[in-house]
Amino acid sequence: MDKLEPLLTWYAALTPHNLHRTAEFYAVDAHFRDPFNDVRGVGAIEAILRHMFEHTDHPHFVIGERIVQAERAFVTWTFVCTLRGHTYEIAGGTHFHFNADGLVTLHRDYWDAAEELLQKLPLVGAPIRWLRRRFAVKVA
Repeated sequence: MDKLEPLLTWYAALTPHNLHRTAEFYAVDAHFRDPFNDVRGVGAIEAILRHMFEHTDHPHFVIGERIVQAERAFVTWTFVCTLRGHTYEIAGGTHFHFNADGLVTLHRDYWDAAEELLQKLPLVGAPIRWLRRRFAVKVA
């Protein structure tokens, strides 16, 4: 897959100054979905990335493993950012579909918003941690 490595290099070095390159990697009608967003189009995807820079400090992706098969790829990553003085690390993965031109047509992020983010937040975290303990199976 010729376009995967340049795409991942772009994500690893993503800044507000290189967001304009989104159209180099995504098809015009690309579908992007994560636990908070479900959008179509390069402009909407760029808006999500811009929002990330506006609402977190020092956001960046650490790219992990890659699995490639034909026009599809799955990539693991860790998203690191600072929010109100606290550093957060969110582990996740992305399923990519590419078209014949090597552009992303589907970008589907998989990560557990409750475990990776919400339970770590001061006000929301306590009830989520309580629910997780309540429903966890105790193995002897």
